Amino acid sequence: MNLFDIMGPIMVGPSSSHTAGAVRIGLITRKLLGEPVTDAEMLLHGSFAATGEGHGTDRALIAGLLGMNPDDENIPKSFEIAEKQGMKFRTGVIALRNVHPNTAMLRVSGKSGKKLEVVASSLGGGRIRICRIDGIETNFSGDCPTLIVHNLDQPGHVAQVTELLCQYSVNIAAMQLYRDVRGGYAVMVLECDQPIPAEPLASLARKDGIIKVTYLNLDE
Repeated sequence: MNLFDIMGPIMVGPSSSHTAGAVRIGLITRKLLGEPVTDAEMLLHGSFAATGEGHGTDRALIAGLLGMNPDDENIPKSFEIAEKQGMKFRTGVIALRNVHPNTAMLRVSGKSGKKLEVVASSLGGGRIRICRIDGIETNFSGDCPTLIVHNLDQPGHVAQVTELLCQYSVNIAAMQLYRDVRGGYAVMVLECDQPIPAEPLASLARKDGIIKVTYLNLDE
């Protein structure tokens, strides 16, 4: 941890976990979707569900989905801003297993019809963890450019991805591999030191056996 983790983030309160963390969950979800959100379902778990309304968690999630950062003074007005922009949204409660008490499931759609489901937890101090994407386990912070590749569990896909990133001088900071069953559905999560250009992302999406490519672009 560094000094800023201990002191907490610059934010609009009242809570670094229920407000600032929730904004970041919404913002990272928007960035993973890669386009403006037009429809959002927010399902709150545990402490988020119990005390989220008082801490403005629902407004914070919507603020993030609108592209706001945790220090944006318009966070309390996020519902009104979303309605003006034509974003449809609704809030509910969900009971999830094996997750942090401050967790939300966001089901979002973009203007092109693209859909995404994200389960994410707020860990305190504005820090978050992305736990699942489209039902598949993940575990990353959203603090650096992150590539998520959904593919068939076949030999060669990991080499394809790492070789492609090497060609563009993108260094891999951390890599995680998941699969449901042997020979079934697999996911790679690669946290990188540099942004990934659009060209290798498009090339990767066209390769046989690659089902879906999701990229967290922190520059947008």
